[in-house]
Amino acid sequence: MIPAPAPDAAEAGLLRRTRWRLIAWSGGLTLIILVVLGAAVYAAVAGWLDSRGTALLEQRAADLGRQIGRRGGLPERPGLGFALGGDALGTLALVVLPDGAIVGTPENTSIVGLPDTASTTAATASGRDVRRVSIGTTPVRVYSLAVPGQDGTYIVQVVGERASEEQLLGALVGVLAFGGLAALLLAIAAGYVYAGRALVPIRASMERRDAALKRQREFTANASHELRTPLTVIRASVADLRRNRTERVEEVGSALEDIDAEVGHLTALVDDLLVLARTDSGIVEFESIPLDLADLAAEVVGALTPVAAERGATIVLDPRPTEVGGDPLRLRQLVTILVDNAVAHSPAGATVSVTVRPDGTFASLVVEDGGPGIREDDLDRVFERFWRADDAPSGGTGLGLSIAAWIVGRHGGTIRAGNRPGGGARFEARLPVAPKIAPGTDATVRPAA
Repeated sequence: MIPAPAPDAAEAGLLRRTRWRLIAWSGGLTLIILVVLGAAVYAAVAGWLDSRGTALLEQRAADLGRQIGRRGGLPERPGLGFALGGDALGTLALVVLPDGAIVGTPENTSIVGLPDTASTTAATASGRDVRRVSIGTTPVRVYSLAVPGQDGTYIVQVVGERASEEQLLGALVGVLAFGGLAALLLAIAAGYVYAGRALVPIRASMERRDAALKRQREFTANASHELRTPLTVIRASVADLRRNRTERVEEVGSALEDIDAEVGHLTALVDDLLVLARTDSGIVEFESIPLDLADLAAEVVGALTPVAAERGATIVLDPRPTEVGGDPLRLRQLVTILVDNAVAHSPAGATVSVTVRPDGTFASLVVEDGGPGIREDDLDRVFERFWRADDAPSGGTGLGLSIAAWIVGRHGGTIRAGNRPGGGARFEARLPVAPKIAPGTDATVRPAA
């Protein structure tokens, strides 16, 4: 196995930059919306307050103007000075007579600058005038109205304070600012979360791609390693034959036997590699026909019994009729892999047991050997390609169990590895009675409980 490649820092940086760009776009758009909305709310409130204040002043000035117009001059009780009630509460009305005299101002108005001469001059020229000024430190609104009388033009000037309006607008700005800031922070936080979720498929795709590349590198390296040993033996045997080309074959030694053994090993390895390559490409076709898993297991056991006998092992079959639907060629290959693996790991005199049982809607195939068993740390790796335990017997390719897991998965079943209570490894494959074979479906591989 080759070490896994380090994570691509450039891709991780790209994902981070993409995430922050999404957050920036989300926060920026939210900020623009908040600014536009806040400006619109402020303008609407400020405009309403201004129009309302002007309308109050205009109404009081119009009332005084009508009184002057009906009498042709200033009435005896014109209602000047400060208004203490009604809609005009807090306003001050005064009149500038045609001769320049002022009526309705308090005694200290000369200190504060009333009437506003600029407004009276503008009203004399245009008929009316509205402006905002400050009297001392107090902001006010001044409305001046020119009213013709019998002895000349009267100027009615009404003054209203704007301090309460400015306080209200200031409070509104504060609410909009703090509310907008809170909304912006929430939008940024939500953007951070949703940007992360939006990148999940991309990150998953990159992880799948990296996993596929890692798997390809491991496959290539392991395949090269497995092929190198038999090729080295074959090359050495050929060199031995060349050095002794004048000798008879039986006098050369075991060169031919070594070549024959390694060619057989290479053939098995290439066949397994071809199967795995076709499984990865998804071009392997399966057929599903009714068959008895017990009969199929009996055929395999019969064929492997001589092989087990050569190694001093015994195979015991305990079958019960178990109908399944599947590909007979692949299911026979599954049983062969499991039984051959058990025989290979069993010492001389050991017994390999094969059990076939129906189990509800599943068919159970259990193969147990008499070997040392599987270490707990290795249970999750036994179905990996090219993985072999340190004490594994020679001659294996490390591909058989991964092919077995693929066959079970394509039949919609599960396979797991474990250990017998009394010692030895235990493999159990569970196949649906009526499986749905779908291309690209992998086995569910888990250690035995």
